[in-house]
Amino acid sequence: MASAFDSAGLRRARFARRVPAGLSALAGPRHGAVSLPLHLAWSGLRDFDLDQPRLRVSCYRIVLAEGSHDDLVEYLNRDLLLAMWPILRTLISRDIRDVWESSFDELKELDD
Repeated sequence: MASAFDSAGLRRARFARRVPAGLSALAGPRHGAVSLPLHLAWSGLRDFDLDQPRLRVSCYRIVLAEGSHDDLVEYLNRDLLLAMWPILRTLISRDIRDVWESSFDELKELDD
C-alpha cells in the first residue's frame, strides 16, 4: 500500500504535468460569461460570470483542480490569476498551490 508521502507525490506530479510553461500562456477570458465543459464541471454549476468575484473564484478553483493543460490555457487568464492568487491559494488544495508556486515565482512572491 502506498504511503501518504507517495500519494502526495503522485498527486503533485499529476498537477505538475498540466502546468503551462509560463503564465503568459494563460490567455483565457478576462470578463463575461464562461461555460465550462462537463469534463471540468461534472457536478453542479457550469456557467460563470467572470465579472462577479465569487463566481470567478469558483471557476478558477474548478479549472485548477480538474483541468488539463489545454483547459488551463483556454480558461485561465494570467492577469486574473495573479490578482486573485492571494485569496485563491487559500481555497485550493495544498498540492495544487505548491505545484503552481514552485513553477512560477510570480505567484510565490504574492504570498510574501
